[in-house]
Parts: sequence; structure tokens; C-alpha cells
Amino acid sequence: MATQPVLLITGGGRGIGASTAKLAASRGYDVAVNYKSNSSAAVALVAALKPLGRRVIALPGDMASEADVERVFKGVDEKLGPLTHFVYNAGIPGRSSRLENASTAMMRQVMDVNVMGALWSMQQAIKRMSKKHGGQGGSVVLLSSVAANIGGPNEYVWYAASKGAIESMVLGLSKELAGDGIRVNAVSPGVIATTIHADAGTPDKLERAVPMIPLGRTGQPEEVAEAVMFLLSDAASYITGSVLRVSGGR
Repeated sequence: MATQPVLLITGGGRGIGASTAKLAASRGYDVAVNYKSNSSAAVALVAALKPLGRRVIALPGDMASEADVERVFKGVDEKLGPLTHFVYNAGIPGRSSRLENASTAMMRQVMDVNVMGALWSMQQAIKRMSKKHGGQGGSVVLLSSVAANIGGPNEYVWYAASKGAIESMVLGLSKELAGDGIRVNAVSPGVIATTIHADAGTPDKLERAVPMIPLGRTGQPEEVAEAVMFLLSDAASYITGSVLRVSGGR
């Protein structure tokens, strides 16, 4: 593993991504935080992490755009150097509804960000990290969701389907890239206290979900970030192709 770990987190300006960036910088990683449009949150995060003594940068880019994905990875090359770790955290649920009421444009946007963005990003990551391409190897974590297993009925079946695709990517790429020195795993959060549910038009989701969670509470972004950091780290050196559920037992 590289002596200087360099981590890129997509959708890293807030929520789980921001919590992961904070942990990574505190543990010796140089960090690139990608964001789509909330530049103020990303800039504030970078400023907050600077005192930790690591190089931390913010890179704008829409993961639904292949050109933007490529531009973000090139930004890491130019500003931080060889990529060694990658987290695909960018993801959107779309607007909550039954399937027959969902618009094609909205569902396509969810698939473009959650699935195509992950595929395009993995192409770029492999070209940089793979030992077969002259890289140093490394570790990748893709963010799934318990929705992949529950199915998202009456709320966002398309989002659940997109996260099922993420878990299929992990299964395939972990095998495909094992010989390249790249480990690929996923973290599957349950109901976490972020803005994603309000963004989907279900601001009461956290409250409604608590009775279904064996631990009796929603999760915090920091708890998911700890799982991500474990899978990225050398402590997980014999783990690849795994999906680590962080869901309070749900």
C-alpha cells in the first residue's frame, strides 16, 4: 500500500460522505471531496479539515455526467497525486411515490447518478489504482442501502433497484479486480439521520422507521463512516466482495 494514502469521496460535501472525509483526514489520508452543487458545504468541510494537517480539496462534478466524472478524477491526479482509495457515496433517491406515479425523467436521473456514475467512476478508479495499469492497488467502498434488500415498496422501488445494482457491481468487481490489487466492498446503511429522506419528500421517514429498527433508533452518519473506513483500511486486508450492513439490526 502507498505510504501516502489518497482518498476520493464522491458526494462528500455532507452527510455520510462528509463524516467519512473527517475520519479519513484524522487518520492520515489526503482527501478529495466531490460535490455536485453545494459548494458552500464542501468549502466549509475543507476548511474544517485543514487543521488536521492533511491535504484536503473540493472538486465539483455531477456523477450523472461521464465527462464530469473524468474531470473529477483528473483533478485528484493533478492536486493530490496517485489515487489509492475510493468511496462512491453519491446517490439520490428521487421523489417518493408508487412506481406507476414516478416520472421517467426522475427515475432516469436516479439511475444515472446511482448506477452509471458508479460504473464510470470505477472505470476511472481502475485505470489509476490497478497494478495492471501501473497503480499501487488499493481499496474501494461503494455505498449501497438496505433498500436493496427491502425493495422500497410504495416509496422508491427504482432507488432500491439502483442499490441492488451497486451490490452486483461489488460482487463482480471484487473478483475481476482481485488480481489487480484492488479490494471492492460495500456498506449498506439503514435509516440514517441525513437529509436524504427530506430530499425524497418523506421528512417523517426517520420517525416512522424507528419502530422497525431492533436497536430502537436511527443511525448517525459517523457510524456509517466508521464502517467505510474499516473496509478501506488494511485492517480489512482479507475482505473483498462483502456488503457490510449498518442498519441497527433491520
